[in-house]
Amino acid sequence: MKKRIKKSLKKAFIGLAKVTPMILAVIGLVGLFKAYVTPQMLQSLFNGDLIHDELIGVFAGAVSIGQPFLSYIIGGELLKDGVSYYAVTAFILSFVTLGVVQLPLQIEVFGKRFTIIVNVLSLIFSVIVSVATVWTLKVWGLI
Repeated sequence: MKKRIKKSLKKAFIGLAKVTPMILAVIGLVGLFKAYVTPQMLQSLFNGDLIHDELIGVFAGAVSIGQPFLSYIIGGELLKDGVSYYAVTAFILSFVTLGVVQLPLQIEVFGKRFTIIVNVLSLIFSVIVSVATVWTLKVWGLI
């Protein structure tokens, strides 16, 4: 029994050692994005066209990954500056669910095929859910 525990711990530490450089790289890249990509920069990307704004929202969110509470603050500021609900909703969804910066780590941990499938589905559903959310809010008269 002790031999199996030792073997399992050894495998776990080897796995952790393999992934540690990728984790540190992701933390560094996320820090750079947080420092250099401001909400004002994101606001300048939107031009008022719904399809354009939604796609820009999805891709801006995917590149500037973050936590939900932070996305709500940024989304609120974008709404104050006149960015469409479609763009803000798409941004919030992709900000939390997609992560281009994390792709190398995800591929290392989960495998290439799984990572690509998950991220493509997250991209598609970010667009679909943002449209459905805004439509629902309009039907209920909340916006």
